[in-house]
Amino acid sequence: MAISDEMRRLQAKWASGGGWPKRLESLEINNVRGWRNQRVDFRFPIAAIVGENGSGKSTIIQAAASVYNGRVRKKTKFASDFLPTTAWDDYRNARIAYTYREGDVTKNGLVRKPTTRWLGNDERPIRDVEWVDLSRIQPVSARIGYAKIAKSTHIEVSATEFEKKRVERLSSIMGRKYQSARMAVSSTDPKRKVPVLVDESRSYSGFHQGTGETTMIEFLQTDINEYGLLIIDEIETSLHPRSQRRLIRALAEICRERQAQIIMTTHSPYILDELPLEARMYILGKGENREIVSGVSANFAMTDMDDETYPDCELYVEDERALTMLSEIIATHGPEYARRSKIVPSGAANLGRALGEMVAAKRFSRPTWVFIDGDNAPARGCTLLPGDDAPERVVFNDLKSKEWGVLHQRIGRDYSRVADACQTAMTLSDHHQWVNSAGSSLLVPGSHLWQSMCSVWAADCLDQDEAKKIIQPIEDILINKQ
Repeated sequence: MAISDEMRRLQAKWASGGGWPKRLESLEINNVRGWRNQRVDFRFPIAAIVGENGSGKSTIIQAAASVYNGRVRKKTKFASDFLPTTAWDDYRNARIAYTYREGDVTKNGLVRKPTTRWLGNDERPIRDVEWVDLSRIQPVSARIGYAKIAKSTHIEVSATEFEKKRVERLSSIMGRKYQSARMAVSSTDPKRKVPVLVDESRSYSGFHQGTGETTMIEFLQTDINEYGLLIIDEIETSLHPRSQRRLIRALAEICRERQAQIIMTTHSPYILDELPLEARMYILGKGENREIVSGVSANFAMTDMDDETYPDCELYVEDERALTMLSEIIATHGPEYARRSKIVPSGAANLGRALGEMVAAKRFSRPTWVFIDGDNAPARGCTLLPGDDAPERVVFNDLKSKEWGVLHQRIGRDYSRVADACQTAMTLSDHHQWVNSAGSSLLVPGSHLWQSMCSVWAADCLDQDEAKKIIQPIEDILINKQ
């Protein structure tokens, strides 16, 4: 899915290099819940951390909250609040090293627990921190003390009204029109606030709202100050897909306007789809074998966290274009392996190289191999796709040298139209646009045109020796499996 306008504007401001004078740049966690000095880099103002339950997502966000001297929910908190010592948990020798930005300078910090006390608290940089955890999803009626309000005779004695922009943002995220929103206090209990919404037909409280409405109205009362840090655990909880997408777009706008930083955990493909690759961080493995990689695709993240039964082997590629190229190579030169293989777009090339290292170390439970685009350097556990260049450039250039072969017959268009559309597309500087540009001129869906091009290319342009280099590792891992 294309990046939203809100996210595109955030990307442009971030790329300009002129903002975010306060930001957390990295964490290095040791002796905390199995972490052994793995480094987490934050390369974008919004970071979504993905991984299986128990992989360490919560540890990252708790460490991020621990390294700032900031008030969390009106109270200054420390590492001991997020990582408490219990009869079963001892963080002796724990270390959280971090780098952070202050103006134009990158600085280093360290919070540590050599024996029984956390040290380094006084040296922590000052910054506003907002922490939003899963307590927000508990229904109002189930919260401690709220049943008394519902069962008593009471009136509203005061309320804090949401300003117009927050109400508009709530309406946008939830996809319905609200006239107003407020956090009200009853005559029964002056300490417990109740969310109240007014739509076009009625007024109703958190006792009668959907969980998603209550979650969002309480979330939107959070003040994200300029240059602040907002941390959200499982951001998608209680929200349907459209609301998840709208929430990320709203956060992108807030992030850009206030130059704030947002770190979140998620299991949602809809959240990932809204974010650029550099904002997606995946935790591969667990314990000492865990590794944090950026640029993960939603498809890969969901596949890696799933327990569904898969074909005999899994093949990872960078994106959908590479998937189609590899599929057509297999269909043409190794059709016996087509049904036995599942091809998964994983994301950026750096993730492919990380997966290749895991292949080389035999850390996958299923037979696995990685293919990265031909314009990358060779890497362990990986095979380069043919052509020493991006798939689009390889296929377009090779077909052009063959005068486009039988492509016009495959898509049902005149030869001259096909040749003109493809050659015109090749004048664009961004090769990622070539397929859709040619498809638009030919009135053919880009996916259909690309599949046809790869099919003709694999049959008429791909050298047999090059094809064998692709098929051989697939054959090898399937033989080893047997």
